[in-house]
Amino acid sequence: MKTSIYATLAAITLALPAMAQEAGDPAKGEKEFKKCKACHMIQAPDGTDVVKGGKTGPNLYGVVGRKAGTEEGFKYSDALIKLGEAGEIWTTEDLEHYITDPNKYVEEKVGDKSLKTKMTFKMAKNQADVVAFLAQHSPEAGAAPADAAAGEAAAAAPAAEAPAAN
Repeated sequence: MKTSIYATLAAITLALPAMAQEAGDPAKGEKEFKKCKACHMIQAPDGTDVVKGGKTGPNLYGVVGRKAGTEEGFKYSDALIKLGEAGEIWTTEDLEHYITDPNKYVEEKVGDKSLKTKMTFKMAKNQADVVAFLAQHSPEAGAAPADAAAGEAAAAAPAAEAPAAN
């Protein structure tokens, strides 16, 4: 019995750095977002610019937790409209997959190969970091803009100390 408890604790200890890396680093994501700002901005509802950027793509303030294809004032492709009609609510995991290959993501979710998004850029790495940065500016996702990273670290600490449920 002791061996299995120690093995479980060792596995958890080894998995924590990987889990933290998967969650993304908002500070790194802010730097990576420079690739995105050619087309996207992050502007709060009160008009405050978090990141000044282009208007080719929709404003990404509040994207995590938002229904796909619904940012007011942006003319979406049929692909994103259908994705939203299918009930897609952007989660951090979904956004990571979407920014990796937007058209493939929509095809897999909607099942229609003919639908194409307007987003031609594919992010090859650091997707989790960019999405963690976006989550900081997404009140519907439950992230406090300034304290998201600190809150994530605090939330992870008790989980590491808690015994395994099974």
